[in-house]
Amino acid sequence: MTDLRVELAGLTLRNPVILASGTVGYGAEYRELVEFETVGAFVTKTITLEPRSGNAPPRLVEAGGGLLNAIGLENVGLERFLDEKLPESAELPAPLIASIAGTSAEEVATLAEAVGARTEVDALEINISCPNVERAACPLWDDPESTALFVARARASTTKPLFLKLSPQTANATVVARSAADAGTDALIVANTMTGMRIDLDARRPVLGNVTGGLSGPPLKPVNLALVWRIAGSVDIPVVGSGGAGCAGDVLEYMMAGATAVEMGTALYGDPGSATEIVGGLVEFMERNGVERIDTYIGAARGEAA
Repeated sequence: MTDLRVELAGLTLRNPVILASGTVGYGAEYRELVEFETVGAFVTKTITLEPRSGNAPPRLVEAGGGLLNAIGLENVGLERFLDEKLPESAELPAPLIASIAGTSAEEVATLAEAVGARTEVDALEINISCPNVERAACPLWDDPESTALFVARARASTTKPLFLKLSPQTANATVVARSAADAGTDALIVANTMTGMRIDLDARRPVLGNVTGGLSGPPLKPVNLALVWRIAGSVDIPVVGSGGAGCAGDVLEYMMAGATAVEMGTALYGDPGSATEIVGGLVEFMERNGVERIDTYIGAARGEAA
């Protein structure tokens, strides 16, 4: 009998597969497409204090075997999220992690207090690393001092488990990670998308309305996998891998590098059932190798490097 459960900052997840923010909306609108009862948890679209209409279209294009998105944190804002979206999303049979973002530590603290007060929310994920919004909306991804301030203010505003989503495009990744851990985040999501672009040859113009967007999917996995390896070796809190996971093998690579769980999402665009297939693939791999508990894979590749 395989045991897929993992412990993540006080949460017991039925398995390590988490649906990443921005890939299933607020959750409820995907209930007919995604089998939420088979995944470990899901993360809502990022919520800001005020509503955002997002970037100009086109906002999504294929690129190098992955996707470029420039949604721009489009969302209904805090008030409508709490009143309209959250009650429906909370009916789904999986733990709910609410993603939040703000332009200041005060905004993030306000969001953390308001969203964290709702019993429907199991944990909070602070997004400081969206690459397709103006810098003011996600200003911190390479600034350890400001990151620590944001985390500390949010930590003081809620008792819910607090996660922080890092960026892959900083030379200070381990410094930022340690700063966030010291300030009180309970886990680190490693990592967000990476800035990229495409050109329309006929129009001689960038394809995306925002010019650049965030690259996700298979091309991002080796980059973020290496980052998980580095960060997991530098902090004492759980790390969640994110970027390009499309099969059970990808999830296991992230776990063996040191991740406790793995966020996935781009694969859902090609096959909404991919998360369920990944979980089934994990069971098959473990049974084939005589492994009973999946948490024994966490950091398994590190050896003396851990």
